[in-house]
Amino acid sequence: MDIEIDTDVCIGAGQCALTAPEVFTQDDDGYSALLPGLEDGGGSPLVREAARACPVSAITVSERVS
Repeated sequence: MDIEIDTDVCIGAGQCALTAPEVFTQDDDGYSALLPGLEDGGGSPLVREAARACPVSAITVSERVS
C-alpha cells in the first residue's frame, strides 16, 4: 500500500499517531509524518483506520500497483 500525507491540509490533530503509532508520528512542528521505512504501512492493520480518523482527510491510502 502507499500512504500519502498532504502536508498543506494537515492541521496536526495527531489522530493518526494515536490510532497507528507504529506507522505515524508528528514532526517537530506537530504535523503528521510517517516513521522512517514505513511508507508502505509496514503491514499495520490500523493504517486505514488512522486515515479515516484524520479530521481533515489529509491522509490517502491506496494499493500499490506493481
